[in-house]
Amino acid sequence: MQRRVLWVAILASFVAFLDGAIVNVALPALTRELGGGITTQQWVVDAYLLALGSLILIAGSLSDTFGRVRILRAGLLIFGVASLACAAAPTAGFLIVARGIQGAGAALLVPSSLALITSTFSGAAQGKAIGSWTAWTGTAFLAGPLLGGLLSDYATWRLIFAINVLPIAATLMLLRGLALPVRGLQPLPLVKHDAAAPSAGTAPPVSSVTRAGAAQRIDLAGAVLVAVGLFGTVFALIEQERLGWGSPLVMVPFVVGVAGLAGFLWWEARVRAPMMPLGLFRIRNFGMGNAATAFIYAGVSLGGLMMVLFLQEVAGLSAAVAGLASMPTAVVMLLLAGRFGTLAGKYGPRLFMAVGPVVAGAGYLLMSSASEPFDFWWQMMPGILVMSLGMSVTVAPLTAAILGAVPVSQAGIGSAVNNSVSRVAGLIAVALAGVMLGGVLDFASFRRVMLITAALFVVGGVVAALGISNAAARADAGESSGADT
Repeated sequence: MQRRVLWVAILASFVAFLDGAIVNVALPALTRELGGGITTQQWVVDAYLLALGSLILIAGSLSDTFGRVRILRAGLLIFGVASLACAAAPTAGFLIVARGIQGAGAALLVPSSLALITSTFSGAAQGKAIGSWTAWTGTAFLAGPLLGGLLSDYATWRLIFAINVLPIAATLMLLRGLALPVRGLQPLPLVKHDAAAPSAGTAPPVSSVTRAGAAQRIDLAGAVLVAVGLFGTVFALIEQERLGWGSPLVMVPFVVGVAGLAGFLWWEARVRAPMMPLGLFRIRNFGMGNAATAFIYAGVSLGGLMMVLFLQEVAGLSAAVAGLASMPTAVVMLLLAGRFGTLAGKYGPRLFMAVGPVVAGAGYLLMSSASEPFDFWWQMMPGILVMSLGMSVTVAPLTAAILGAVPVSQAGIGSAVNNSVSRVAGLIAVALAGVMLGGVLDFASFRRVMLITAALFVVGGVVAALGISNAAARADAGESSGADT
């Protein structure tokens, strides 16, 4: 059964990651047909990330409460219907709305798929399984531009959404007859905690007495607050480039968004069954790992988007050739990510999480040398290869360290929080892209964004070096193994 669970987890996340990346290289083609320029391009990307980041936390609670398989199936169906709507979109506004619905479906997929792994595997086998998951889903995320480029150049950009029905159908077939326990609904006893002295690797409670089955209560108020907060701030960051900060259409959503995010944190600290248990962040590897995640994945989203747009709109390459530039990364991650996940399970994640982002940042630093006359092989390819190696070193140890720090019964919400952090970081980075570019994508602005991207990766590595503990990871792994026996 373990192999089947792993393939379900890989395929379910594969479709979400593929769609998050495949659209980037098709942005010039779809805006040529639907109009809207850079603002439409930002919204097509961010509508997906906004819904994903807003809903993934409550999706993690739903996964823990109602079962991984049930939530996965619902996510696949929503994602499939929305994909067909995107493929048939008559206007840019329709496409943006459909992309938001896609993101809602994706929010149900990612935490449930990772929770399947963490609740089925333990110890070294869990590290290896997460490494395999990372390699394949990372390949989808980074190879997506090639497929998107080929479809945009030789068919139509609409097919980048329609093809989602194939992996969705395969995953639904594998889900048939697969039954796992619903941990959130199990009657568990009250657990008393000493809030003043939490042990290493143990999640301190939000209150002094918590009920392990509290995940049955769905935090709708928290979901509304985080959705309002993210939408308001992201809307303002994207539209201020066009309307200016003095416009009420920018300032009012921004103020409401910031208030919503502040209200979300206030609410989560007080509600009995929060969708994002703030106590989890007191676990060293979980808290510091998510801090590193924010910087690293802001760099991933910003760097990936700017690279494919630059290669088409400035360097003059076709969509297919621009997509082909992602293939070295896909191959390197497929070959190496699983191995580094296994090594991190054996030696601890700290070294890998510290060195990997710095290496990836060095890759983007090399790409900042791009200038006229443009030469892809000398100005871009070395940086792409170095970045690919850094990502391979980073991703599996990062995921394993964070998810290994939470109790198995909270695997869904732990995965959801980590994925939410990564998506929201990417969401904000893309929303600020227009500001970083100065409104124009050219050689000078591309070099500037590559330097910013490199800095984000380096900061992520420094955070990991200072904050991640191998000792805590070993303690967490021991607790998880004990819980499974």
